[in-house]
Amino acid sequence: MSLLDTPATGTGPDTHEVTNQVPPLVGHDVAVDAALLAGLEREGAGWSADELHRLGRLAGSEEAQRWGDEANRVEPRLRTHDRYGHRVDEVEFHPSWHALMDTAVSAGLAGAAWADERPGAHVARAAGSYTWGQVEAGHGCPISMTYAVVPALRAAPELAAQYEPLLTSRTYDPGLRTPSGKQGLLAGMGMTEKQGGSDVRANTTTATPAGDGTWRLRGHKWFTSAPMCDLFLVLAQTPAGVTCFLVPRILPDGTRNTFRIQRLKDKLGNRSNASSEPEFDGTVAWLVGEEGRGVRAIIEMVSMTRLDCVIGSASGMRAALSQAVHHARHRSAFGGLLVDKPLMQNVLADLSVESEAATTLMLRLAGAVDRAARGDVEEQAFKRVAVAVGKYWVCKRQPALVAEALECLGGNGYVEESGMPRLYREAPLNSIWEGSGNVQALDVLRAMVKEPASVEAFFVELDRARGADPRLDDAVVGLKAGLADLEDIESRARRLVERMALVLQGSLLVRNAPQQVADAFCATRLAGDWGHAFGTLPRGVDTRFLVDRV
Repeated sequence: MSLLDTPATGTGPDTHEVTNQVPPLVGHDVAVDAALLAGLEREGAGWSADELHRLGRLAGSEEAQRWGDEANRVEPRLRTHDRYGHRVDEVEFHPSWHALMDTAVSAGLAGAAWADERPGAHVARAAGSYTWGQVEAGHGCPISMTYAVVPALRAAPELAAQYEPLLTSRTYDPGLRTPSGKQGLLAGMGMTEKQGGSDVRANTTTATPAGDGTWRLRGHKWFTSAPMCDLFLVLAQTPAGVTCFLVPRILPDGTRNTFRIQRLKDKLGNRSNASSEPEFDGTVAWLVGEEGRGVRAIIEMVSMTRLDCVIGSASGMRAALSQAVHHARHRSAFGGLLVDKPLMQNVLADLSVESEAATTLMLRLAGAVDRAARGDVEEQAFKRVAVAVGKYWVCKRQPALVAEALECLGGNGYVEESGMPRLYREAPLNSIWEGSGNVQALDVLRAMVKEPASVEAFFVELDRARGADPRLDDAVVGLKAGLADLEDIESRARRLVERMALVLQGSLLVRNAPQQVADAFCATRLAGDWGHAFGTLPRGVDTRFLVDRV
């Protein structure tokens, strides 16, 4: 017998015995979320709770988690030509992508809210997007744009009458076919170009009237997500200026419109979702809104997708928090469970406060959208500035929160199988999409000048919490002083918008959250009694309550 054949003689435990590892976070209802359910009721969509829990149970299932993983591991593939050399410009997806999409559309997370006459329909849709988005974020892009295109398309009543019933459908019907022959449609948006980015007035794509009521586009877009969609709102230059157009992939006669996909973007995250560079060359388009007023026409769509950026970031924050708390409840170290260690408890409590503030603000914004859509002028004014404020701040907090949550899992959180790296890569996206932080800050300043009623409505909202907490009252006074000082206001815009977001979140939590949550928020985010990292809550905060609330 050689040494290689000598049997092991050790008497210790099996070297591959697995102990002290955390079980997968599956088999639960993602919608069991105290802040979410309270806000759902408060914002007028309590009637949707049963359906939300159904979606939440699916979101927490092992099957749905597998869909999210597979849709990102097997990325979309561009097929530019068929076997005979004809341009087809199609994008192929893994079946799990289609399962995610089918669930979202059938749950009404795309355009269905615009056809639902029940008060709170947009809130129900936001809560569903927040819940289902915790499974996988990438497929939320075409879902969001389909939702957002409906109010913008109404600037062209004839086009809206033709397409809106299919955009608000709950039937997922993928594949490029004549729109009128499909059971449901998806929509996208083509705004930015390589030389301008957010400065869409620098666009060089041109539109020329064809003489039959249609236009012909020529140009190259730099970042157009979800190119497999059926319809797109696109900006192009006419002699009157930047103008908005509707571009279908398939024309009414069944022929393919010229929509040459040059390449798919190789992105940091959001890997399941195809983002592309399409080229137009004689592409048939229909006018939406007035010629030369394209930004005004498409801004309705942008406003709705900005809301969805807030929803998506709140959703990603909650997903990361849930993973961190689940890990700490099952992982032992230094003689006890991590969740019982004072320092870890402080970290988790701080993350919980941040997540609840984001969720509460998200639902308030969705409520404003819902009431504005039903004719509430004051809510329309509030929405104008509050969505930009919320988009700026909540989307900026997501990367920091996800990074801290990942750290709670230690090395286990740094491996792909945990799902945390995907959340981490996804985290910066919403702060970039639909206008970066600077764009949001400048938009708030623009609203102050051109739509002062929106700022008035913002402070009316804050006044509803007056006297409830002196720290909040002091913060409102300081905010008003900051906004009144116009010297170098552009260079201070981020500071002011950040403060607006914190004060708005504080006012909502003081009125609606448990005292422990509101007190922790006001002590740290408004009075400043905190450090610069998560987990630096001061003495006296009920950290156990905050963690148990997750």
